[in-house]
Amino acid sequence: MKAQKPYIIDSAASLQSMIGDIRALWDEVHWLKVSVSTSKPRSLDQNDLSHAWYAQIARELREDDALGWKAYCKLHHGVPILRAEDEEFRVFYDGSLKKLSYEQKLQAMKYLPVSSLMTKPQLSKYLEAMQADFADRVKLEFPPD
Repeated sequence: MKAQKPYIIDSAASLQSMIGDIRALWDEVHWLKVSVSTSKPRSLDQNDLSHAWYAQIARELREDDALGWKAYCKLHHGVPILRAEDEEFRVFYDGSLKKLSYEQKLQAMKYLPVSSLMTKPQLSKYLEAMQADFADRVKLEFPPD
């Protein structure tokens, strides 16, 4: 059994499900590392916005497609945020990916979760960093509240 990541516990049923999964995993491996956060997960609106922006950038800057721009943004904006704020991610990245060539890192970003690991405040920083990076080439706008 593989641990699910992350668990969002928002009901008694989801708590019971997580406890059952942890018990099953314990029975299998007899060792666990558990992290708990009380920060609220990011909103789907932020996730939807980032994907809309990748598509917009691809339409306006045709050097790459939306997936390529997503990889670029994850590497240039998401990785620095997570490295600065998540020690476990920093240790992983520095030990596994930092030594790769730029092109290899971009390829890795197509498979490595970055923005999906972020909290709501981190994803806000990510979106603002994207907006600043492309400000002179693409007008990325936040929707009105």
